[in-house]
Amino acid sequence: MFEIQPIDPAYYRQQTRRSTVVIAVIFVALAMLCATLSTQAFGTPGGDNFKWNLLGVLAGLGLTIALVRQQLWSRPFMAPAVYGWRLKRSLMRVTNVMHHVKAGVAQGDDSAMKLLRFYHLGVTQMHQLDGNSSELSQMVREIDSHREAMEQQGLDIEQTRLDLAWLERVKTFS
Repeated sequence: MFEIQPIDPAYYRQQTRRSTVVIAVIFVALAMLCATLSTQAFGTPGGDNFKWNLLGVLAGLGLTIALVRQQLWSRPFMAPAVYGWRLKRSLMRVTNVMHHVKAGVAQGDDSAMKLLRFYHLGVTQMHQLDGNSSELSQMVREIDSHREAMEQQGLDIEQTRLDLAWLERVKTFS
């Protein structure tokens, strides 16, 4: 289950840039080290060592991914990047069933209404965090009209939590 949390967009961008730089530096260092080691161990002096360099870079990439997932993912400096990743994954889960969501909303289903509201709130936050207000402005009318429809049905418009049961429920609509 994912829940939308308030986060300052400037802080988010600053921290995600920082974590990106840290990961990039780790990748470059590991890729260079692994490429050097693989060419020294398996390459031929003065020969074509492209495949050994490439394999070393790919090994560095694999090590970087493992290091990020196993060691860095839970570190405080990575929290904003992890949050952004989880938010995008949650929004993608809704996007993957959006045709079912819209069919459920058309039928006035509570789960579909709540799921679409969560999606709108999540997309709004994602655009704010990314500093992409121009794309968000295109959705304002849809967001406002859906919020009004929820209010008319007496549904809570603060749908900040993704309930996985909603995803399963909306799959029944077509």
